[in-house]
Amino acid sequence: MISGHTRAIVLLGAQRFDPTLGEAVAELKVEGKIATITAGWQEREEEDDDLREHLGGRAVNLKLHKRAEEAFRDDAELMEAHRERQALLRHRQDFYRIRMEHALEAQHVIDNRKAPPDILEDEARASIQAIRDIDRMHLERCVRDREEFDAKWKPLTRPAIARHVAELAEIMKDCDAIAIAGGHVASLLNRLRLFDIQNFAKGKFIFAWCAGAMAISERVVIFHHSPPQGPAAVEVLDEGLGLAGDVVVLPQPELRLKLDDRERIQTMARRFAPATCLAMPARSRVTWRRRGPEHAHGVIALRDDGMHVRFHETESGVFQHRGVLGS
Repeated sequence: MISGHTRAIVLLGAQRFDPTLGEAVAELKVEGKIATITAGWQEREEEDDDLREHLGGRAVNLKLHKRAEEAFRDDAELMEAHRERQALLRHRQDFYRIRMEHALEAQHVIDNRKAPPDILEDEARASIQAIRDIDRMHLERCVRDREEFDAKWKPLTRPAIARHVAELAEIMKDCDAIAIAGGHVASLLNRLRLFDIQNFAKGKFIFAWCAGAMAISERVVIFHHSPPQGPAAVEVLDEGLGLAGDVVVLPQPELRLKLDDRERIQTMARRFAPATCLAMPARSRVTWRRRGPEHAHGVIALRDDGMHVRFHETESGVFQHRGVLGS
């Protein structure tokens, strides 16, 4: 499902070493300029020569990170309020993480207890529901904090922001599509919201990968099954822009997911259902139109029995999860 009156949304695998964005752009016959967003690269935002070349010189970088820095420099009051809000969100995330780690540990212990199957199944459902409740409470608090900030400070009406939004509106008049790269997902999501990019997505083709794909989904889920610093819980960071609904985007599964860990895969699939968890390895992509997904290449869906399968289109055009790849 897509929203925001976009023409189509294409979710892609990582583009750094083996880009397929050009193929996706050609597939949808996008011929005009493409607004690019590399704000997730933060200070390296304008180091986009490879992306520009890949798009044949049609890229127009919106420079959202740079614009945010300029806006905060011009509006010290907003910058201080924004800094305080970010500190609040970090505290929220810390306390949420503590609750989640204990809930996941309890689930693991319960899942490995010996008991009659019907009791184990009932307790497994209770464990997932407890985890879902913690996710829901965290998201509700994130939304509440953001709404209170927007109601008090009205960022889009402040001259320091409004000037950039007006400039972006002029740029977007000449663009047929928006391409959103990865990077630091929290920073990227923050800039997308600050300049109301969701509003500019109307009538455009959207291409997004890695953190960009996560940011335009309904929920931003941070995950890494084997990070260098040791075990870490899968966390919900915040709501995304919600342009691509009913999916949880999991980029770079080659590095971040243990697809053969059936217990973890099952937990993720059940935890975020009815949304589908889509792992997006390199060279994968799927196009979303209003009627649903189409043209999936190499996308992997996580199933609630712990298996991972191809996200596949049937001959009747209905997408389903089939073709078991492993457990």
